[in-house]
Amino acid sequence: MFQSESPDMLSSRRVRPGRTPSPVIRITHWIGAASMLVMIGSGWQIYNASPILPFEFPPWATLGGWLGGGIAWHFAAMWVLMAAGVVYLGYGALSGHFRRDLRPAGPRAVGRDVAQALRFRLSHTAGHYNAVQRLLYTGVLIVALLTVASGLSIWKPVQLGWLTWLFGGYDIARRIHFAMMTLIVAFLVIHIVLALLVPQTLFGMIFGRRPPAASQETVR
Repeated sequence: MFQSESPDMLSSRRVRPGRTPSPVIRITHWIGAASMLVMIGSGWQIYNASPILPFEFPPWATLGGWLGGGIAWHFAAMWVLMAAGVVYLGYGALSGHFRRDLRPAGPRAVGRDVAQALRFRLSHTAGHYNAVQRLLYTGVLIVALLTVASGLSIWKPVQLGWLTWLFGGYDIARRIHFAMMTLIVAFLVIHIVLALLVPQTLFGMIFGRRPPAASQETVR
């Protein structure tokens, strides 16, 4: 007897071998990555001026040298990041990238891929986002939107009073902003580790093509 195939199994069969990220995705990815690193370092400088937790970040991990410098770097990077984000979101929606590559998989597929990843046996096919990647990328997009919204609410608490109110007030909005940035830092660490474990993905994001001999790779 033949068993019916789940949507997750069918989607995996439709993967176009050798497909690499488009130039728009690659350019906005690297612009966004550089902007985010600047915002993290400058954000830690701003945090040190008025800590909300009983610790401060070491000077070598901050950017700006003082509060005013941190704010200047933070907002400069914010506008670059927002511009790249608008281009990426527009392209992702119009090109079908979100629907094709980032649509969340079902709980069964996520559980399967998480279990394989924990055993370092999660395979990666060129041009295909597995369930773990889909979950992480979708999640970080939501976190990024909350980070921007909470950041705007503490930047302009009077002009954007309604937004600050939605976050529960200035103090709570600041804590939410810090929490969202912490999640982004955690995502970056996981993202970098996975890229190093499966280097063909990094190769494709830099050069726009896969290594000639690589079509599928397993993290072991």
